[in-house]
Amino acid sequence: MAGRAYPQKPDAVYFFGTCLVDLFYPEAGMAGIELLEREGIKVIFPQGQSCCGQPAFNSGHRDEARAVAAAQVKLFPKDIPVVLPSGSCAGMMRKHYPELFEGHALEEAAVNLSERVFELTEFLVHVAGVKLEDKGEPVRVTWHGSCHSQREMGVLDEPKSLLKQLGNVELVELQREKECCGFGGTFSVKQPEISAAMVTDKTEDIERTEAKKVVSGDCGCLMNITGALEKKNSAVSGQHIAQFILERTR
Repeated sequence: MAGRAYPQKPDAVYFFGTCLVDLFYPEAGMAGIELLEREGIKVIFPQGQSCCGQPAFNSGHRDEARAVAAAQVKLFPKDIPVVLPSGSCAGMMRKHYPELFEGHALEEAAVNLSERVFELTEFLVHVAGVKLEDKGEPVRVTWHGSCHSQREMGVLDEPKSLLKQLGNVELVELQREKECCGFGGTFSVKQPEISAAMVTDKTEDIERTEAKKVVSGDCGCLMNITGALEKKNSAVSGQHIAQFILERTR
């Protein structure tokens, strides 16, 4: 995030797993935890965590979103970073928690939490300072950055800088990288025709790169993009960046 002051590498961090990681992409969450632990950082995973509250918040249900978010705020009391393998959920916690809890008894705690939130690749680059050694076979990949990751978290070059450390990985950038894939959480349910048109544009852009794999840092985007690719019997597969990096550097 432009202008943000990053702390020194801590001894411990919290890890917020997110709903989609928990239910559909647990291997991405475990890979993120392993990448952090490999840097000598203790990872604390509060068992009571659930949703960040974003679906309700984006649908205009502020009271319901606040009730869900309040349970999360109380789970991360220590003054240590909170790392998320999702720019979308990280954006909710960093950008929207302060406004959601304005005037509420948990306002101070919510603001404090928001200032400690990091998207995973942001943390790996700016705080952990990871250095990667590629042990995988040569492969061509492309990168999809989520809307929230780019626009709310300011995470643009961090994922690419990690991928570019991998000597056997050829990164081919998308022509329409900054366009939404059409997921948008509840948007894809409320506006399925528009969502389908958007993901069609995205998958066509991905296939034009002739990449074997599309890598992303948000599981919602991955679920939408890979579902569309599978429906058209595409040879391109999708993977969360944490899992991709871990598999190539073990």
